[in-house]
Amino acid sequence: MEPGEDITSITRVSTPYELSPLSFDAPYEFPRHLLPTVMKDDSKIPLVLVACGSFSPVTYLHLRMFEMAQDHFKERNEFELLTGYYSPVSDYYMKEGLAKAEDRVKMCQLAVETTSDWLMVDSWEPRQTTYQRTAVVLDHFDHELNTVGGGILTTSGERRKIRIMLLAGGDLIASFGHPGVWAPEDLHHIVGHYGSVIIERTGTDVYGFLLSHDILYQHRMNVTVIKQLIHNDISSTKIRLFVKRGMSIKYLLPNPVIDYIHAHGLYLPRPPSQITSEQDKKHLAV
Repeated sequence: MEPGEDITSITRVSTPYELSPLSFDAPYEFPRHLLPTVMKDDSKIPLVLVACGSFSPVTYLHLRMFEMAQDHFKERNEFELLTGYYSPVSDYYMKEGLAKAEDRVKMCQLAVETTSDWLMVDSWEPRQTTYQRTAVVLDHFDHELNTVGGGILTTSGERRKIRIMLLAGGDLIASFGHPGVWAPEDLHHIVGHYGSVIIERTGTDVYGFLLSHDILYQHRMNVTVIKQLIHNDISSTKIRLFVKRGMSIKYLLPNPVIDYIHAHGLYLPRPPSQITSEQDKKHLAV
């Protein structure tokens, strides 16, 4: 790329994946195409992991979290991990740097469809016109998997309820202790009723936090902590900053996601002509 050249104007070769924006005009359908219909081992508890977050954009760390969880449960005899879901937040989360919900869902879909044979993306939460609490999102998955789907068949032909757990990084769990961020009843519902799998990130002391937090300590048997054997600190915030500064993001997230970001000019600084609000103009003048 020549100095000063707009990254969105570069002519790109055709790709084997579709980079057209996603539309929520199509009716919602819960994704089940990678969900097994029959368990492999009746002695285990069927488990589905759900990762909630912004995913603006989805990175290799978000993908690695599921792989680390899969390795963890393979080595233990309690759970049979069936599949995993990404559930991006809606636009009403109102977080700085949040791309449109359609774009974030599409990027997650591109990531899993080109790199994974067991992960899926659910668009129920990002389709909502109000912010949905994590406890409500997990209830949605419980409804789709166990009420609508009827759980999963065992090899003996019986129906078994699927256990659902929240998959999250240590930074999200640390936010459980921030006053006013999480309602106590939601924490009881998330950790006590469902359970949580925590990927410990660099600089976070999850075990220490579990000890100090009353609700988490009460439900500590429902919390699984997984240490990263290879530390990965890729953050969506830094990815957005790299794009804004015209720096390379290759090898930090899947190529289809990179192509989508470039094709649609995501995370680039807005030109002054697009800054219309008085508040934005004040910030521009500072």
